[in-house]
Amino acid sequence: MPFLPSADPDTYTGTSFTYSEVGGTAREVMPAGYHHVDVEEPIGTGVDLFERAAAKILAWDMHRGAGLTVWATSPRAVVDAVVVLRLGPVRIPCRVVDVIDEPQRRGFAYGTLPGHPESGEESFSVRRDAETDTVYAVIRAFSRPGNRLVALGGPLNRATQRIATGRYVAALKD
Repeated sequence: MPFLPSADPDTYTGTSFTYSEVGGTAREVMPAGYHHVDVEEPIGTGVDLFERAAAKILAWDMHRGAGLTVWATSPRAVVDAVVVLRLGPVRIPCRVVDVIDEPQRRGFAYGTLPGHPESGEESFSVRRDAETDTVYAVIRAFSRPGNRLVALGGPLNRATQRIATGRYVAALKD
């Protein structure tokens, strides 16, 4: 019987990531051998929007707004927090690998844990251009199938990822 991920994030405390390139979304060039997502989309203007969008990302509300159920070991994204997301019957366990807290950029990155349908890392942040006051949603990811069943999904997996990315961006717009 295949491994069925637990909904309890505490189950994953101390488990290893399912990929070796931890922190790869923070690098200019993401690791080779994976499918890459690199989206930067304007969501509006102003410091207030920047602050609201950053709060949504860090409190898991962007994920909730995209239609996912969220179970987490912390109410906010902090390094080593474990989150188990659910979309329908699919459970998606991850651990936060980085938190971004800069004056004009905020967010976090998480990596996949055993039972995640994919293997890799994804980062979610907002960036404010101080000159134009434009706020951008920034989503970067590298991933590959986490098991044979997911590998069979091929193009369907990429379409699902594009839809999820669009929903994340939409959840950050007020």
